[in-house]
Amino acid sequence: MQLPLDHLFFESKKPSNKLMIILHGRGDSAEGFRFFPQELGLDDMNYLLLNAPFEYFTGFSWYDLPPKQLAGIEYSQKVLTEILDTLFEGKYEPSKTILFGFSQGSLLTFEFGARYKQRLAGYIAVSGYIYDAPKLLVEMNQDLKTASWLCTHGYEDDVLPFNESRAQVEVLLDGDFEIDFRAYHKTHTVDATEFKEIKKWIVEKLK
Repeated sequence: MQLPLDHLFFESKKPSNKLMIILHGRGDSAEGFRFFPQELGLDDMNYLLLNAPFEYFTGFSWYDLPPKQLAGIEYSQKVLTEILDTLFEGKYEPSKTILFGFSQGSLLTFEFGARYKQRLAGYIAVSGYIYDAPKLLVEMNQDLKTASWLCTHGYEDDVLPFNESRAQVEVLLDGDFEIDFRAYHKTHTVDATEFKEIKKWIVEKLK
């Protein structure tokens, strides 16, 4: 598969065009989510794990540290648009695609996903934040306010404080953005209970 970002691709065990696109966090890489396909155990799911475009120590980053995030966010949005356009010109369909992001990837799930021209089957944003919630409400594809959005965060998150991220989600909710927000007693990670609920949510959205 020819794409503008390095990636890992895991083909479904059963013939299927269901697709999960995974965006990692700052300093990580696609390798950091190699466990996802086996852990989810969805035999009819294809997985595309993307490396972010910018090198960051031994890993990669989707955008720079504050206060210089915007240029990288906009560039990453452009690259992700190109990737999804390419995928949907082939065998994959938006209605059978899940976009998943962790931390920085979570931000892109909102900032890119909500602006993308097509509605996906679902969007999962884990342990992240929104760069500019009021601006996103104005610039987003308004049809996506009623799409399937799952946003999770940890009360004990020591990287992105819970209250700050929750406040940004509240701005979107107040703007009629329909988001299933779930909080967990966890740090900046994906915990076992959360993982089970994510799997159940994905299965429900791809019935």
